Amino acid sequence: MLTPEQIAFFETEGYLVVDDVLSEATLTAIKAEYGAIMDGLYAGWQAEGRVPDGAGMDFWQKLLTAYAAGCAWFQPMDITLPDAKIEPDTPFHIGPAVMQMLTDPRLLDMVEDLIGPEITSNPIQHVRLKPPSRTLRGSETTPHIMATDWHQDRAVAHQEGDETQIVTVWLAIGDATPENGCLKVIPGKPQMYPHCPQRQTSIAKGFLDETKAVPLPVKAGGAVLFHPLTPHCSFDNTSDDFRWSFDIRYNVTGQHTGRAHLPDFVARSRANPETEARDWQAWKHRWEETRAALARKDHIPNHRWKSDSPVCA
Repeated sequence: MLTPEQIAFFETEGYLVVDDVLSEATLTAIKAEYGAIMDGLYAGWQAEGRVPDGAGMDFWQKLLTAYAAGCAWFQPMDITLPDAKIEPDTPFHIGPAVMQMLTDPRLLDMVEDLIGPEITSNPIQHVRLKPPSRTLRGSETTPHIMATDWHQDRAVAHQEGDETQIVTVWLAIGDATPENGCLKVIPGKPQMYPHCPQRQTSIAKGFLDETKAVPLPVKAGGAVLFHPLTPHCSFDNTSDDFRWSFDIRYNVTGQHTGRAHLPDFVARSRANPETEARDWQAWKHRWEETRAALARKDHIPNHRWKSDSPVCA
């Protein structure tokens, strides 16, 4: 899948942009699956009198109308549980198109070239649906729908995963451009920087030379790959349209995921192919079991950083 030159670039620079990773069929399936979610959510809010009649509205119009009305649409569409107290009914989304995307053979071929043939789908994963920044509330802090601050992916997992071989795959469902909030990166794989609970969990001030940042536009169906120590963030979405992507990770099977309280699955195994997961309903059931178990416990923070650290003063 990846050429020797691409692999060498990733190993040196800590990132790689790859076009045409997801097929048109996979993109169409994802859009249809999320369209159905939005239709169901919107119908419920309309019945409650929270939003106007949605007849004639497309997915994006409903999403923007729901956001303006203060409807909580993000978590029901996300593919993980939130970094907050989990309740027995905390919503999330697992469906056949998402499972198809996470186990896409072309995508896994690419990951295999970087971390080897024993691949686990890591539970640190999100959908990102970013509205135009002009529409955001001044109090908005949700990183998955606004500009993302500078961070390293190693740092937003628990310390137990610090030695894990892992790669982040950022998948563009629509074109990502500097205008609509594409990613930018500071090339390289430095040491872990201290992070602080700021607007988001982000690299402490004074550690980065942001003049070295490189924007990473990518077409729909393409991907940006990251080493877990490569600093990256995203632009504000200054366009008039949403930017849609998924942020997913894979690690070597048997190594710590960095969030052991959340479920993972074997996406590929050359040694033991019978262990590979393909049943989306079984995977959804594992998340439901996890949700039920976590609802009975004290909250487990997803991040390790404390605001009283000297570098956060």
